Amino acid sequence: MKGTTIQKKTTTDIIINILNLVIMKIKSNIDKLGTIGLFITALFSPCCFPLFAFGASALGLGSFELFGGWTMWVFMIMVVISVVGFYISYKKHKCLYSLIIAIPSAGLIFYGFFTNNNISLIYLGMFGILIATVVNYYRNKLHGNFKTCAIYEGKTVELKSTLTCPNCNYKKEELMPTDACQYFYECEKCKTIIKPLEGDCCVYCSYGSVKCPPIQAEIKCC
Repeated sequence: MKGTTIQKKTTTDIIINILNLVIMKIKSNIDKLGTIGLFITALFSPCCFPLFAFGASALGLGSFELFGGWTMWVFMIMVVISVVGFYISYKKHKCLYSLIIAIPSAGLIFYGFFTNNNISLIYLGMFGILIATVVNYYRNKLHGNFKTCAIYEGKTVELKSTLTCPNCNYKKEELMPTDACQYFYECEKCKTIIKPLEGDCCVYCSYGSVKCPPIQAEIKCC
């Protein structure tokens, strides 16, 4: 019976971890999903978005409307999804650039639709969202993405951190361990053995671009 209970718990843990990884992957790409969704909606709705009529014609769709009378509402939902995605990414990389571009762009879209149906403002907002997506992709790439994330004590943590040597300022990306705190680190360039600053648990908390997994998960470190 004990063996069965342990097996059930292990299976449950595996399922939870898989679900967490799936959610993590979706959260990491939600801005892209929203942006792709709004452009697909526009492409397959040439009556509402004449600028994309050529693309629809090239696909042999003519005046086909993907969502019929719901087109603009679906479009607005995609805009909101994009902005939510930018905010989620901001919480991870702490860079405001994509939000600074995306929020005014979304404002242009909503203003153009709800005030005087100004399609030019909507187009301008769309391409602003597209630019914000590119900027956000770049920032996520610099900070790390779901490929270097893991589940630690039920929370999503980033494993990649860039260590900066306090002696020679040499920088190197490293993957942080999840089973121990790294107290010593040898600089690849000057060979200095660095240790954490007083009050920090490991070299990543003192000299890394990302804190160690326990600190990210708000758990007392070793």
